[in-house]
Amino acid sequence: MNDSGAMKPGMLDSACVNTIRTLSIDAIQQANSGHPGAPMGLAPAAYVLWTKIMKHNPKNPDWFNRDRFVLSGGHASALLYSLLYLTGYDLELDEIKNFRQWGSRTPGHPEYGHTPGVETTTGPLGQGIANAVGMAMAEKRMEAIFNKNGMDIVDHNVYAICGDGDLMEGVAYEAASLAGHLELSNLVLIYDDNKISIEGSTSITFTEDVEKRFEASKWRVITVEDGNNLQAIEKALCDARDEVKKPTLIKLRTEIAYGSPNMQGTSDAHGAPLGADEIVLTKKNLNCPPDESFYVSDEVLTNCRKCVKAGEKAEIKWNAQFEEFKSKEPELSVQFAACLEFTLNEGWDSNLPEYTTDDSPIATRAASGKALNAIAEKVFYLAGGSADLAPSNKTVVNSSTDFKPGRYEGRNMRFGVREHAMASIANGMVLHRGIRPYVATFLVFADYMRPAIRLASLMKLPMIYVFTHDSIAVGEDGPTHQPVETIASLRTIPGLTVLRPSDGAETSAAWKFALENMDGPTVLIMSRQKLPILDRSAADGAGLENGAYIIVDGGDAPDAVIIATGSEVHKAVEAAQSLLEKDLKVRVVDMPSWELFDKQSADYKEKVLPAGTKRIAVEAGISMGWEKYTAGGPVIAMTGFGASAPGGIMLEKFGFTADNIAAKTLELINA
Repeated sequence: MNDSGAMKPGMLDSACVNTIRTLSIDAIQQANSGHPGAPMGLAPAAYVLWTKIMKHNPKNPDWFNRDRFVLSGGHASALLYSLLYLTGYDLELDEIKNFRQWGSRTPGHPEYGHTPGVETTTGPLGQGIANAVGMAMAEKRMEAIFNKNGMDIVDHNVYAICGDGDLMEGVAYEAASLAGHLELSNLVLIYDDNKISIEGSTSITFTEDVEKRFEASKWRVITVEDGNNLQAIEKALCDARDEVKKPTLIKLRTEIAYGSPNMQGTSDAHGAPLGADEIVLTKKNLNCPPDESFYVSDEVLTNCRKCVKAGEKAEIKWNAQFEEFKSKEPELSVQFAACLEFTLNEGWDSNLPEYTTDDSPIATRAASGKALNAIAEKVFYLAGGSADLAPSNKTVVNSSTDFKPGRYEGRNMRFGVREHAMASIANGMVLHRGIRPYVATFLVFADYMRPAIRLASLMKLPMIYVFTHDSIAVGEDGPTHQPVETIASLRTIPGLTVLRPSDGAETSAAWKFALENMDGPTVLIMSRQKLPILDRSAADGAGLENGAYIIVDGGDAPDAVIIATGSEVHKAVEAAQSLLEKDLKVRVVDMPSWELFDKQSADYKEKVLPAGTKRIAVEAGISMGWEKYTAGGPVIAMTGFGASAPGGIMLEKFGFTADNIAAKTLELINA
């Protein structure tokens, strides 16, 4: 204490750090669930970062020019919630007390959109690092486009905290490799080097030289040997913030459960409450009131809440800069606002390709490329790339350059063969705003991306996924590249809209839907082989946006309905035409999206698929889920993996021909 009775600065800092620790362990103890070890070890670094380094406004968590913070090890969520409360975000102490409980704003792992100040949903390890890379890429692109005439209206950094478990996940090094290559100097990763994982010491599984690995990936590495040395931590963070050429890893040596007499440095503290007795001992050890839960002194709260005034001041200063920017760069300022809101101006879709039955057959992947480039002419914030397959996926924006050091304004992002990182990085981009990303690969490799697709769906991010080479018609590459089960598995993810267009016209409609869909991610599934343009005169104005619609109308009370998707629709149409010539009433329903059809009214569903009608479905994938639409009718589908042969032979051998569809439909009618 000084003469006035107030704590000296060093003592106050220590009290703030220990308050973060005790809030975290009290929340976990009350919930009887959680991970106390990481918050206790990381409290000093988190305190310095949030109160002395990071630019943020607790009263406006969405202020654009804030620094972003990602807690990649989301199991340490109690740390983040303690920081949010102490620094003045809209998160009351009662929410800390209600940690991990029904209806609380403090769920077990941080959830985007659920808790103010949480930038991304984390928990599945490694993905948060890739999210941070995506945020840094988005900042770099906006900086390159909008910082004109000495007005740096885009000027912020991305900070992330990770642990040993994060770095064991392959996605972390996929993302780190790309970040180093791209020279993302606005990215700082704090590595919680506590040498403990759930099973014990990291020496049983993780003995690589992390420092050398990151240096080899073109990162700057700063080592802090004592995770409790606030001055060393602050210096490291300042040096990282001032780096202009490379991303920075701060290798921070900590002790898990620091302050706990019996648990410090042990794996037992990773994922279970310390226990009431140990908490008392810990608080005594940290010079905190041992018998008070959720104790926060007035001095600690006042000190941490200085972030509110500092944040408001920073935003006011930026707002003044932005007003100057608007006056000097009016057109750019309009674009700036549009790319934050993903605004679609009137006529944005006017260049989309249109097709008639007189047009030559076209692979939907090729039609997708044409649609993408047409949209890119009007929607400047649309950018993305492929996992080293852009020529095959048709995902290059021809009018733009590559996104690379010194040319961050480029729209073509070269992700390399890094599918999981690509999808997780894209999540970070859309969370940051400024880029509406699309990413692409072969459909069979969607499995590498699935964890990130799942999180995009959970966060309701408007991601766009382009998956080409959609079936056994891939042909000679064989079963390793033929995604027989992948479409079905994607359809199981809640909130994900899966579109499988049947021709060029429907592909344009699919891209239009994807850009307009802001309620969650959209999957566009495209063929390798050329497909004819279908006659939609029977559709009566319905289309892809309805999920399913009549494309061949065999008349009222049809004898059978053939339901098909994608490249199988034209075969179903050929089959129906042969049966119509036999005076049978056969309807064909083009069903590009289960999810969109399920949202239609009961009357519309009845119009398309009348109750009691015999139905058969056709899709060159497994049959799982089709029973919902066939009402017990058969499905012409795959029952195993494919084979290696030309695509046309594959379709013939596995029964995806007009003759076989007609025969199976006739059997159904006569049954």
